[in-house]
Amino acid sequence: MTALTPLDELWLTEAVRLREQYAGPLEDDEATRRARASDGDLLSRIKLRALWLAERDGMLAALRHWKQGARVALILLAIFAVVSGAGLAFAALGNGQTPVNVFWALGSLLGLDLILLIGWALGLIFAGEGAASLGRLWLWLSEKLARDAQAAQLAPALILLLQRKRLNRWLLGTCVNGLWLLALTSALTLLLLLMATRRYGFVWETTILGSDTFVTLTQGLGTLPSLLGFSVPSEAMIRASGDTALVVENARQSWAAWLVGVLVVYGIVPRLLLTLLCYGRWRSGRKHLTLDLSEPGFVELRERLMPSSERLGVNDAAPAQLHQVTSGPPAAQSEGALLVAIELDEQRPWPPKLPKGIADAGILDSRESRRNLLDQLTRYPPARLAIACDPRRSPDRGSLALIAELARCASATRIWLLPAPVGEALDADRLSDWHSALQQQELHWADSAPLTWLETGHD
Repeated sequence: MTALTPLDELWLTEAVRLREQYAGPLEDDEATRRARASDGDLLSRIKLRALWLAERDGMLAALRHWKQGARVALILLAIFAVVSGAGLAFAALGNGQTPVNVFWALGSLLGLDLILLIGWALGLIFAGEGAASLGRLWLWLSEKLARDAQAAQLAPALILLLQRKRLNRWLLGTCVNGLWLLALTSALTLLLLLMATRRYGFVWETTILGSDTFVTLTQGLGTLPSLLGFSVPSEAMIRASGDTALVVENARQSWAAWLVGVLVVYGIVPRLLLTLLCYGRWRSGRKHLTLDLSEPGFVELRERLMPSSERLGVNDAAPAQLHQVTSGPPAAQSEGALLVAIELDEQRPWPPKLPKGIADAGILDSRESRRNLLDQLTRYPPARLAIACDPRRSPDRGSLALIAELARCASATRIWLLPAPVGEALDADRLSDWHSALQQQELHWADSAPLTWLETGHD
């Protein structure tokens, strides 16, 4: 499984905050307890809590689906850019049966690009975003391709997170300029291919302008390309090409080189430089991204995650890992053995006589006792944990959730289904319900006291 990047962690944290802002607080007792057990500052604890909730509620999987959708959307837009670039080249040169009007060809290749480039630059300067329609289309496609109900807050969370450092413009600018770079490169490739396999003649036409205007314009546009080695038609060639009835034979290659040079210098190079600039600003700005801890949702977490006084754990006990019951803390991080009982009545004597080295955590019969024990277990995970349950009670969701939470706080866990008191018999159907529920949670159970296992680690 791919590890989360720092951006992913901030993104998910912001998404959880938005979800709680609009849908109300999430049930987060275990997430908060785990965050408080860490040694980090407030920011790291907020992220730890959010990441635990995100994985539990499916937002982590939704993030991966969203990013996968973003890649697919980018591939689709890249294919569209390549096809569009090829279309520009065909539109510029035509079928080769008639001479090519060089300035119409130049307009076909660079006209739309220059208009949108100017619009993007003005938006970047005055509006501050410069996202352009391609960038917004990419975000829209990414969200649609994700197809995950848990992804509803991901796009807004990303936008809010990036806006704090004004990184939206650079991320979307990289996308927009990169796609245009791809389209113009595709146009250049096909342009060279067509010129290499077909015979084109080049002319210019005018009704109200004089030939001097076209001489000046052609030589002016060819100044920068000539510095890169692209040839520019001479003044005589330019004037001769104004006669549409006469295609100057030795001017074909000069006009072709001039057209390619203008496309490279005024189309491809600016988009390449802007793509690199936007990507560089995005990479450097991403390192400084952080959460706004003044947001009300984060302010409310401060006292819960960084209380003014924190209780230290006592005795020995156990914490854990994520929401899979079978994933407890590594054995190297846990030690000792612990026995705990859940909601036993007064008729049953407790605790049994325990061998040395096995700690008794008592009976969990109140919310406060559960919270205190779980706080201790989160800090001091035991290597082995036995949970005693009375199978005369039904395996309700609350009891099973508590068992699962306790099991996540130990490297190994066994459930002790206590025998019936003298003179009573266990209900076979209810006992079967217990077995079925524990089997679904992938927990081992025993009908006899697992004291030997607690003491030695084996039966």
